[in-house]
Amino acid sequence: MPNVTGAVNYGFQPQPMGQPGGFVVPPVQHQPNMNGAIWMPIPPSIPNCPPGLEYLTQIDKVLIHQQLELLEIVTGFETSNKYEIKNALGQRVYFAAEDTDFLTRNCCGASRPFTIRIVDNLGHEVIRLQRPLRCSSCCCPCCLQELEVQAPPGTTVGYVVQNWHICLPKFTIQDEKRTDVLKIIGPCIMCRCCEDINFEVKSVDETCAVGRISKQWSGLVQEAFTDTDNFGISFPMDLDVKMKAVMIGACFLIVSLSFTNTRT
Repeated sequence: MPNVTGAVNYGFQPQPMGQPGGFVVPPVQHQPNMNGAIWMPIPPSIPNCPPGLEYLTQIDKVLIHQQLELLEIVTGFETSNKYEIKNALGQRVYFAAEDTDFLTRNCCGASRPFTIRIVDNLGHEVIRLQRPLRCSSCCCPCCLQELEVQAPPGTTVGYVVQNWHICLPKFTIQDEKRTDVLKIIGPCIMCRCCEDINFEVKSVDETCAVGRISKQWSGLVQEAFTDTDNFGISFPMDLDVKMKAVMIGACFLIVSLSFTNTRT
């Protein structure tokens, strides 16, 4: 088995290259419909697990659906993005909302700083994503994008750091001590018709596939005329919940860098 550098302490078993997905989600019973959404049942508390991340111990796949904003379609102005985070059964696990002002969203575009607050079905903020204003150009490799993941808010559990590369989008997932844990490698060409765009999650030495972040094809009309996207994240069931939360943060950073304002 290939050596998986810096990641064995986070609980996952590496997979051979070419087998990044295929995880099975255990059956979870539904709970009553709340505010028009079926929420995933509240799991019991787990020792040494950040409050609110217990949900992530039961799943190995997350679906992120950006909500359609009618005002954005009509006016063309970027509005605060909102997202549903669901499990493979379609049950809502979390709800995420961007916290930025109008000028920041429409003047800074894809490079804008933001705070994304992620709440559970009780309305408690369980994850906070903070992204400062930084450069995203390959011509300025000294100040590339970075995102901090806090769970709960105020307690840092990891970082997502953009890596310089001449043509590929590359990122590193780090723990709270800034130790490299995983690598994310995207495709050179982002615009693909009628198919998903995949970002492979690999071990630090890039020899083993661990998971995947996918921008899912949403149909010609939605892709051409709206700024809403659907994403899927797959990771090993036994991956540390903190790193699962950081992978969710990585997805939001990829969304903002690669798929924001692509049609405006």
